[in-house]
Amino acid sequence: MKIDVYDSYAKDKQGHLIHFDVLVEAGTSPDKAWKYGQEWLESVGKSADDLQQNRCNFCHSEAANPNVQKIVEQDGYFILKMEGCPA
Repeated sequence: MKIDVYDSYAKDKQGHLIHFDVLVEAGTSPDKAWKYGQEWLESVGKSADDLQQNRCNFCHSEAANPNVQKIVEQDGYFILKMEGCPA
């Protein structure tokens, strides 16, 4: 499976930067990737409003490893945590 990577940044209410990638099946719309990023933020106790649409940008496409592929097929997306992400 080929995936698209959306480089995403949010700031929580305390001003802390949250940097993560939203990985989706290639061809998924940018709006859908942004919605997935918001969904994930809410799932970790952050506000969906912390992710502005202009801060979730297509970065590149790549082949998914088997683990990522399985999760994307199941959930529609995979979050790759980078800096400042909640556990």
